[in-house]
Formats: sequence, structure tokens, C-alpha cells
Amino acid sequence: MRFPRSCGTLLHPTSLPGRWGMGDFGREAHQFLDFLRESGQTIWQVLPLSPVSYGNSPYYAYSAFAGNEYLINPEKLQGQGLLTHRELEEAELPEQTRADFDQAYLNRDRLYRKASERFYGDMDREAEAELERFRDVNRQWLDDYTLYRVLLRHRDGAPWNRWEQPLVQRQAGAMERVRREHEAEIRHETWLQFEFYRQWLDLKRYANRHGIRIVGDLPIFVAHNSADVWAHPEYFTVNREGDRELVSGVPPDYFSESGQLWGNPLYRWDRLRDRGYDWWVERFRQMFLLYDAIRVDHFRGFEAYWEVDAREKTAINGRWVKGPASDFFRVIERELGRLPIIAEDLGLITPEVEALRDEFNFPGMKILQFAFDNDPENSFLPHNYIPECVVYSGTHDNDTTAGWYRSAPEEVRHQLRVYLRSHCSDPAEELIRLGVLSVADQAIFPLQDYMSLDSEFRMNRPGTAEGNWEWRFTREMLDAIDTGTLRDLLRMANRTPHSPAL
Repeated sequence: MRFPRSCGTLLHPTSLPGRWGMGDFGREAHQFLDFLRESGQTIWQVLPLSPVSYGNSPYYAYSAFAGNEYLINPEKLQGQGLLTHRELEEAELPEQTRADFDQAYLNRDRLYRKASERFYGDMDREAEAELERFRDVNRQWLDDYTLYRVLLRHRDGAPWNRWEQPLVQRQAGAMERVRREHEAEIRHETWLQFEFYRQWLDLKRYANRHGIRIVGDLPIFVAHNSADVWAHPEYFTVNREGDRELVSGVPPDYFSESGQLWGNPLYRWDRLRDRGYDWWVERFRQMFLLYDAIRVDHFRGFEAYWEVDAREKTAINGRWVKGPASDFFRVIERELGRLPIIAEDLGLITPEVEALRDEFNFPGMKILQFAFDNDPENSFLPHNYIPECVVYSGTHDNDTTAGWYRSAPEEVRHQLRVYLRSHCSDPAEELIRLGVLSVADQAIFPLQDYMSLDSEFRMNRPGTAEGNWEWRFTREMLDAIDTGTLRDLLRMANRTPHSPAL
């Protein structure tokens, strides 16, 4: 699908400022959307909004369908009469440029419990009907997810394949028993999802009213310790006991000499195909309820994926296995229509992957930080672009552009300076200008690069387990961006809505 010529920002909601230890869907999110509109931008790209588990990674989630309850804004709950001003004050944390996830989770858990109890205690017929509609629409994933989260908590976070065998096997009697035992907690988990969806969709409507599209992120694989694999083990490479047999990863690449061993169970694509890819159809349907477009992470895995024995310690000893390819996307298109999808086509990309991407007219990604290796045919150089692509300075996995430039080999920095005919005193500003003026239909840049921030403020370091996903900005940092100059640049590049001729 062809996208309009436009520009936007990559920013996860946890990076927003706010009073409760991490960003959420509160007033600061609306103010960020106002910044986008004022600067002429029409895209907000986020990372997955799924409920996070180990390491706070949005790419390692408890569910492919549920939302991260910690993005629920407490102030909005106060506005509904579910929390008091004093309760909010007691949960406040210092505003910093790193999220304090641990304390934020503890404080928010206490607030959410109080709000949930008051919601159910004071629920009128209108609220009850709205909740019941939500349950009916989402029942195919909601019931399994809420029970899974309750059982996970009562088993100190132990993965589902370490639970009692009747629950691992999802025996009807055992499932009914635990549903009765934990009815109140299941109601609480249901309310959390109800409120997450309500707040997020309200925020999305605000964005859309102001001409801003939300681009979501769909990771191809799901976590082993998730409601998805527990509820549908037949679709994944796990044995009868729930243990992983084959797992995902990528071979050695730019980011890691030993490859990346992600550890997610792989799909049993033959079984999914026999069921008309029903689980995937519902997943895409849910994604396009939440977002206006999506970036499909690790798109190449649909053509061929790196298969590793679960007993391996690195991703080196794996093999490429063919995926469902065109058959899969034809079914998705038949069921849901032509969808606005961006293909994350980075890494080891073959002609077959490119053919699959182009068959369905999915734009690929161009990363400017990968462009300057003295190869004039480098596909990341702007003079090699076609319009049907999305240009980025870097992604959430890259260093900030200022940090990248500072640590890059001198020959790379020299190539950039020659290409731009510039001294590159502000490399982030230079790459943004280069991307904005390119032929790429869409230009999206991490907020850190609009602020010219150094490596200290990068979002993720692939292959590391500590200190990732924590970056936050302050209101003062956002206010320092010259929105007028940025808007003029976007207007000159024909990337603002109804840009007039120069």
C-alpha cells in the first residue's frame, strides 16, 4: 500500500514525561501529539504496547493481544472518580530521564487495585454494558490472558510449563476450579485491559482528529512464557510438557558476532495453514484496531526464519527454514483487505524476501546510519531509494545519531561529510534533513535525534539484558526543539499536510 509523503517521530509511550515513574497515556501524551502537529508531522510510531515481562522489553511480552496495564494514566482514573488527589500524590516519583520501572509498577499496582475496586463497587448500568461489550469483542484472547496473569502471579512468575500438569495440559476440571478460586482477581485483570483499551483508543482518536497516524509494531514471534503459547501450544514448537524444542534468532550480523538467540518458540506453520491462519488473522485484526498502520518486525521471517535447537547457547548453530510467504499474506489480505504495513527488512535480506515484500507493495526500511561504507550502491544511501520506503536515521536498536557519529570509524564519518558537503557539527540534524529531503514516502526519526542527544539516551542495546528501554525526556527537552524551523523544512520537502508550493 502506498503511503502519503509525510514525516514523524519514533517514541515509545514509556519515554514520555510524567509524575509516576514512567510515561503513560496521560496529558503528556496529548502534549506530544500537539508537538507533532505544530511541527508539521503526521506520524507517531511506537514500539509494541504489550504487557512486558523480563527486562521490560516490549518485544518480550505476556501476550500478543493484551495491553501493558502500566501505561494506564492514574490522573485519568482520578477524573473518573476512581482515585483521590492524595492517593496520586503519595504515588508520585521524581521526574528523571530514566524510567523507574520497579517502583512505578509497585505504586501503580496499589493505585490500580483501589481504582478497580471502586469501579466495580460503583458500576452503573452504562459502565456495566460497556465492560460487557469489551469482554464479548475480546473473549477469544481475554479469558485466557486474565487467568494466565493470575496464575503467573500465584506461582511467583514461574513459566506456565512449570505449573501443575493439569494446568499445563489445560484440563477442563482444573481450569474451571482455578477460575472459581480466582474470580475476583480475574475481574481485576479484566478491568485493567478494559481501561488500557479505553485510554489508548481515546488517545488514538485525539491523534487522528489532528491528522496524525499511529504506527504500531508487530513482533513476528511471541514469548514462550505467554498466554498465547499456553492457550495454543499446538501452534508452537513446544512438546507435550510445554518445553521449547526449536527457538528463534538470527545468525551473526551487524549487532552481534554470535548472532541473536531470541529464544521464542517457532510456529508450526503447517497447523496454522490448516486452520486458515486463524490465530494470525485475529492478531492482525486486533493490531488494526489499535493502530492506523503497523511495522512488521523481522519481516524476513515470513519468507525464511533462523531455526535453532532450544538446547543451544548461541544462535550460531542454526539453519534457514522456509516460512509461509505469499500464502500467508494472501489469506490475511483476503480476510482483512489490503493493509498499511511497513516491512522491517533489515539484516540478511535475500531476493526472495524482497520479492515477497514487493508482491504486496509493503514499503521497506532505510537506515541512514548504515549508509556510509564507501559503496555507492549501498541501498541505504538516499540516491538509491525508491519512493515506496521509509527512511530512518536509526531505530530503537541503534545508537542515537550523535552517539553513532562520535563512535563511528573516521572513514565512515569522512564519507558522511563528503556526501553532505558539510562539517557535520550536528550529525543528527544533518541526517534528519537528508532523510526529509529524500524521495522516501515516509521519514521517521527517533525523538532523541530531533534533540541531538548522545549515547546516554539511546533506547536499546541489542544483546544486553540490563538498562534498556528506560529513556525518558523532560518537558524542557521537548520545548527546546525549534518546531517552526522543523515545520519549514517539512513544508519545503512537501511532507506537511497540503504543503503549498514554494
